Amino acid sequence: MNFEFPISELPAVMRGPRVERRRALVGGSAFWGTLIEGGADAGRLQLDDGRVLDAQTLTYLPPVNPSKIIAVHISYSSRSYETRQKSKPTESPTYFTKPPTSLNGHGGQILKPADCQYLNYEGEYAVVIGKTCRNVTPDEAWDYIEGFCPALDMGLQNFRDTDQGSMLRVKGADTLLPIGPGLVRGVNLFEQTLRTYVNGLVVQEAHIGDETIWGPHYVIADLARHITLVAGDVILMGTPCHSRSVDPGDVVECEITGLGRVAGTVVEIAAPRASALGVGHQPTDTAEVRRVALGFDERVPDRFKQNLADARKSKKG
Repeated sequence: MNFEFPISELPAVMRGPRVERRRALVGGSAFWGTLIEGGADAGRLQLDDGRVLDAQTLTYLPPVNPSKIIAVHISYSSRSYETRQKSKPTESPTYFTKPPTSLNGHGGQILKPADCQYLNYEGEYAVVIGKTCRNVTPDEAWDYIEGFCPALDMGLQNFRDTDQGSMLRVKGADTLLPIGPGLVRGVNLFEQTLRTYVNGLVVQEAHIGDETIWGPHYVIADLARHITLVAGDVILMGTPCHSRSVDPGDVVECEITGLGRVAGTVVEIAAPRASALGVGHQPTDTAEVRRVALGFDERVPDRFKQNLADARKSKKG
């Protein structure tokens, strides 16, 4: 049996035709629709009630409704090399969770509290579960996938000292998971390229098939040994190298060819009121925080570093 990547046979969820489902706000109410792929209305959204609307002008909600969100720590070889100096970080995947309240729609605001210095981007693809899944093999796991979404797994790294194990506040704060704009099936994920942009410039890039350590079928089978996955649950599949911090006013996007492009704008908000009273562990700026927030520039391509520097200059200009 083929437990890890690559796979020998393309599963049904990745065979065409391409179908993209989106959830949009129309007249103050949420409606599901399907992106029209061809013909005179190509690129428009047909709502399930029959109306056809301009997809570019709509406000989108996350196209998922998970009971839980589970994320893989490292699953790209370039990220493993940057952080561990080896192509495979651990013998098997390790995980953390994000609460559903971290979800954010395409084009939403990504909130950065004023007392947090480091808010890092991580461009990823999300796997969405389509039906109850428990105690399956990797080969069977493909049949439980509804589709895939572009996602941004943002992180408040100033809480890494205290939440290193759980990642609860690092990755779980409100708005830190822009996802969408749509849920896509019928695309061969392993032929696609993931790119993250800051202010229009590429700061992460990876061919998914070339860099994958563990495919989603392996991860699902691993998790479902002990945790029941239900329809709508989200699994985030990790990020390639060069996760770095962004600032208020920056526009961050994750594009996956064949799937789409999700965006969010970083907005500063006041520090929480309870923090001023000394409640809880305060954000820190230590060597461990900087190790993750600033990364290892000597282990990533020069073009990502230059593009990030140019993105920062363009915003100031």
